[in-house]
Amino acid sequence: MSKKLVAYFSASGVTAKKAKTLAAKLGADLYEISPAVPYTKADLNWMDKKSRSSVEMNNPSSRPELDGSKVDIAAYDEIHLGFPIWWYTAPTIVLTFLESYDWTGKTIYPFATSGGSGFGKTADVLAKSAPGAVVKPGNML
Repeated sequence: MSKKLVAYFSASGVTAKKAKTLAAKLGADLYEISPAVPYTKADLNWMDKKSRSSVEMNNPSSRPELDGSKVDIAAYDEIHLGFPIWWYTAPTIVLTFLESYDWTGKTIYPFATSGGSGFGKTADVLAKSAPGAVVKPGNML
């Protein structure tokens, strides 16, 4: 039996709720992807082009710093990766997380929450940041 992990980033709590429900259903461990500097409500104002989230998402090389907590990815075969959809894709902090580990031989099952955007080509973006992993098509929850 493979060992499962639900790793997630949640800015407002919506994705966290879905991740906790999924982890309980799968009997998986849970890990929160946390930024070194938490996002404020002003940071998340997508209508403000100078907000932190807007600046990060408009810069393809942006990699927000993580809080320093680590998870032993080597211990897992199957990773369910959750996040909100920002600007039709995963937030750049999710790419920071992916680029921080060796994904060789892992299977990643992305899931996302959104107020209206679809999953688009997000799985392709994730796969580029997780070389060696198999990234399955994503699901909206």
